[in-house]
Amino acid sequence: MLFRLARPALFALSPERAHDLTIAALKRAPGRSPPRQGPLSTTVAGLAFPNPVGLAAGFDKNAQVPDALLGLGFGFAEVGSITPRPQAGNPKPRLFRLVEDRAVINRMGFNNGGAEAALPNLARRQGRPGIVGINIGANKDSADRIADYAEMARAMAPHASYIAVNVSSPNTPGLRALQDEAALRDLLGGVIAARDEATQSHPPPPVFLKVAPDLTAADIDSIARLALESKLGALMVSNTTISRPGLQSSQSAETGGLSGAPLLTLALERLRDFRKATGGALPLIGIGGIGSAEHAWERIRAGASLVQLYSALVFEGPGLVRRIVSGLETLMRRDGFGSIAEAVGTE
Repeated sequence: MLFRLARPALFALSPERAHDLTIAALKRAPGRSPPRQGPLSTTVAGLAFPNPVGLAAGFDKNAQVPDALLGLGFGFAEVGSITPRPQAGNPKPRLFRLVEDRAVINRMGFNNGGAEAALPNLARRQGRPGIVGINIGANKDSADRIADYAEMARAMAPHASYIAVNVSSPNTPGLRALQDEAALRDLLGGVIAARDEATQSHPPPPVFLKVAPDLTAADIDSIARLALESKLGALMVSNTTISRPGLQSSQSAETGGLSGAPLLTLALERLRDFRKATGGALPLIGIGGIGSAEHAWERIRAGASLVQLYSALVFEGPGLVRRIVSGLETLMRRDGFGSIAEAVGTE
């Protein structure tokens, strides 16, 4: 109700200004506990998730409000992307609401305060309950991007429930080339070694890899093979797309990554491709276009152990989280499953 009343005022602002105000409001919001274990609890990569619905990276770039986000009902929250050094990102405007398409185009360019801004925030929440993943990236002007990822894994591992390696943003020139087999092998090896070095005194957080939806069949096979060889915790399928599938908005020609409702079909197809390529031997996280419990359930039945959303919140508000969680329980029981894990890949 409150979001419906506030939406016209928020939509009168630029998307980036509205986002900044939302972060500020969450900082001041009364503290709520994260969800407890219950009927939708599931274990992935050794982590016990109270429900399978997470917030995707991009909202809380500097890890300012992860506990407030968990308090909205998310089973887990992912902060970042965070780069080693502060980065202003691309020139504004760089974020666009496509209202007619229920979509967002962004070309933010990994804007964040760097490790120096995020680490104090993460250190302050040490010991608090709730699963918080850390999405890491490389600086645009880095001479050695693979070294950037290793540096970030080393710095963030002590604070992360899991580390998400983002090599699939279309807004840093050349970044997606790190999905090529040789580069990806070197990158994952460096990240895992750095993580292990930083967590010798306690169990290391699992490493997840976030991939693009705009991949060829050969790309999918090589990434799946490397992910299995590297013993990753999960593959995250998928990031934003550079394609423009049948958009109606006047801003549809803006460059950047497209997310939201138009990504639904492509992201689902890509999830099925990775399910087949991995033979179900590696957990998958379904991302892209999810805006309802039915969407989330379809992604789980197609092979996702967890799901993430972000763009749908722009149009539906924070109450969407609890509606999806509640709806998932109803759908799980309707279809005769006793747990989320039982339903994964059963379409």
